[in-house]
Amino acid sequence: MCNSKCGGCTTALVGRILLIVGGVNWGLVGVGMLMGKGMGWNVVNMLLGSWPTVEAVVYVLVGVAAVMKIFGCRCAKCKAACAACGAGSTDKGM
Repeated sequence: MCNSKCGGCTTALVGRILLIVGGVNWGLVGVGMLMGKGMGWNVVNMLLGSWPTVEAVVYVLVGVAAVMKIFGCRCAKCKAACAACGAGSTDKGM
């Protein structure tokens, strides 16, 4: 997809949500580190820490979403959405 205003596929939407979750999580980790006192503000770990495998899967999915954002979604629905909003057949972004 060419930008966030275009429609797109469900995969692109899920990828966008995962990037937001990952970005907020890392921002909170950084704030916690700056505040010191060993404050662990890793929300993913707080929610899924008792299930380390599921936690690892979430981290992998966030990484896959980042790679997909770099290379763009090339499915037919996303290409059609980019063409409809006037961006042509751009291949960057979700």
